[in-house]
Amino acid sequence: MVVEPSLSFTSRPPPTHCTRFNFRTFRWMQTMIFAIEEINKEAKLIPNITLGYKIYDSCSTPHQALKAAMELMGSEKGSGVKGETGGNGTCHGTVPAVIGDGGSTQSLVVARFLGVFQVPQVSYFSSCACLSDKNQFPAFLRTMPSDFFQVDALIQLVQHFGWTWVGVIAGDDAYGRGGANIFADEVRKLGACIALHEIIPKNRGQAAISSIISKIRSSGTRVILVFAVEQDTAALFDEALRHDTTGSMGFAIRRANIPGLQEFLLRLHPSNPDALSDPFLVPFWEEVFQCNLGLLAEGTELKDEGKPSCSGEEELGNVTNIYSDVSQLRISYNVYKAVYAISHAIKTMRSCVKGKGPFPLQACADIDNIQPWQLLHYIKQVEYLNSFGDETKFDENGDPAAIYDLVNWQLRPNGEMEFVTIGKFDETTIVGKQKLQIQEQRIVWNGNKTEVPLSVCSSICPPGTRKAIRPHFPICCHDCVVCTAGEISNQTDAIECVRCLPEFWSNDERTVCISKQVEFLSFSDTMGITLMAISLIGCFCTCVVVLIFSCHRNTAIVRANNSELSFLLLFSLALCFLCSLTFIGRPSEWSCMLKHTAFGIIFVLCISCILGKTIVVLMAFRATLPGSNVMKWFGPAQQKAIITFCTLVQVIICTVWLVVAPPKPQKLMPRESAIVILMCDEGSPVAFALVLGYIGLLACLCLLLAFLARKLPDNFNEARLITFSMLIFCAVWVAFVPAYISSPGKYSTVTEVFAILASSYGLLGCIFAPKCYIILLRPEKNTRKYLMSKGSSDKF
Repeated sequence: MVVEPSLSFTSRPPPTHCTRFNFRTFRWMQTMIFAIEEINKEAKLIPNITLGYKIYDSCSTPHQALKAAMELMGSEKGSGVKGETGGNGTCHGTVPAVIGDGGSTQSLVVARFLGVFQVPQVSYFSSCACLSDKNQFPAFLRTMPSDFFQVDALIQLVQHFGWTWVGVIAGDDAYGRGGANIFADEVRKLGACIALHEIIPKNRGQAAISSIISKIRSSGTRVILVFAVEQDTAALFDEALRHDTTGSMGFAIRRANIPGLQEFLLRLHPSNPDALSDPFLVPFWEEVFQCNLGLLAEGTELKDEGKPSCSGEEELGNVTNIYSDVSQLRISYNVYKAVYAISHAIKTMRSCVKGKGPFPLQACADIDNIQPWQLLHYIKQVEYLNSFGDETKFDENGDPAAIYDLVNWQLRPNGEMEFVTIGKFDETTIVGKQKLQIQEQRIVWNGNKTEVPLSVCSSICPPGTRKAIRPHFPICCHDCVVCTAGEISNQTDAIECVRCLPEFWSNDERTVCISKQVEFLSFSDTMGITLMAISLIGCFCTCVVVLIFSCHRNTAIVRANNSELSFLLLFSLALCFLCSLTFIGRPSEWSCMLKHTAFGIIFVLCISCILGKTIVVLMAFRATLPGSNVMKWFGPAQQKAIITFCTLVQVIICTVWLVVAPPKPQKLMPRESAIVILMCDEGSPVAFALVLGYIGLLACLCLLLAFLARKLPDNFNEARLITFSMLIFCAVWVAFVPAYISSPGKYSTVTEVFAILASSYGLLGCIFAPKCYIILLRPEKNTRKYLMSKGSSDKF
């Protein structure tokens, strides 16, 4: 409507239908005028061309916005440029470009209409991602980043702080619904959940807003993402403050300090001659000072709304409000950039060289009669660096590069709100660097520098636990289950626990795999010390018996029981006791080979001696029969041959065993146990069975022969003692087999040592204890006469 500030309106605009004057949007309008006048005054960017403008108030409604667009396109004289040769100073031709609208919903309607005529539309505040669709909106551009990038920034913010339980509240318009839906979809892709998704109704009734606040409280979320225009957001925040619910952070588009703008904004005054040509000044002034200006212009009636009359001394500089506050020029800066973008497009259009133009037949545009579709071409190609160091250009969708400030709302001690920039999001960041940068040390949460609020449906699962999804709940709602023994998780919110390698086990906290405890029959543990003591005591007792027999070797009882075999038997029993010590201690290759072969050979030697004594007893009885000379075949040399032969068989078996598949150390690492069992693997189970079987065979043979000789004449009554000893020996080793197989870990070794010691003590006790008793305590019985007397065996 206004071509130049010095010109009057061509017609009286219709009365506004807006319910309340908006200081913020009025500042945007004044910023556009400021930018136009700045370009016209400097006359450097597009010299000899004067920019004009025509302003409509859409009242933030699609109906009013479409009506304004239709009136703009239907007027014979629209806003445009003053031609270089036009001397009358008037604008002419069709409208070359439109700046606006602010809201996405209004821009959707206007963009569809203007797109038909290829009229470039540059919006400064419409962020709906849907407007990037060039098939539907071919002439739409904007200096406001698309919601797509805003959502990307918000997603990275949610990731940065680890929020997984997020609420979304949207305004009931294209911006709110579109942005909220994109955000909800992207959040779900991250594995986070939407705690609630509510729409602020357009009527903004208190009951509806209160219901939303109640749902926020009941949801348990501590982070709410709001996609709404200023009016909807203000209604929500007012109700939230009444319920002591606060918010503190948000993304804002880049701000700038525009020199001279504040002075330009404060220039307005009803006494200014230009005021009569400004239809917005009267309602603005009356709203700022809450007074009535009265009749100021022809056709304006006095409004008596109970307000006092304005004194005429009111000054905008004495009032602090959002209109005069230039500390946060963000949308105003977008308006400023929109004006300059169109101006740079006109500059480029003007510099076109004839015959090298971008249009059919390489034509250039007629600068005196600019067509909108021609200007649209040049606006799309705009790329320049402004005086603030920011690059202005549009991508193939008509969108600018997305650069946001991360702003923290901090309440000052005086009750004022301060907007502190604590980071930024730059969509143009090169690959390898974070698009979102945050200075966390500058953040203030709810008035205090406290920890970042945690917003999760369930508490974060600490290391050592895993997440277990709750049935019939969103994926973000879970329980924390402690990892089972042998498994760990070394990070928070682990989805599953990781099993340790076989040689490792989890610590008590289930956070680290540590080496399993090595278990073997050690000389230092209680069981090892006990067995070692029993073994040494047995060896000592054997040595005592040897000493007793040596001192009384010429007595009847020692001589009657084959002293040479008795001493050899005692020697082998001492070795049996000492042999058990090889089973104690950390298994090694040598100890494993030694203990099994030594055990097998020594026990065979022991049993061979007993077998020799038993054969001698039987043969001695036959030698007493008339005409018998059998004893000459079982003299000392033959006895030694029997013992050597029997022992040599075991030596051969053990030698083959060591050559083919020797025993060797083995680590048993059961999955469900925290210990590594060190033990000796038999190597060849067949060889081990042959060794035990051969011992068992000799033992059974001894038992049989001794049993047959148990009722021989009294002076050969040693057979009865051998019978008892072999019964104990066989019982021990028969019980050993199942016990050995079923004993876990080191206890299998304990079982084997116990069997060796028990059988050794059985042999020592049954065969030699009665004889020592007679030698030491009943010497009167240790005579040949007594031994040959009838009934001596009953007392033996």
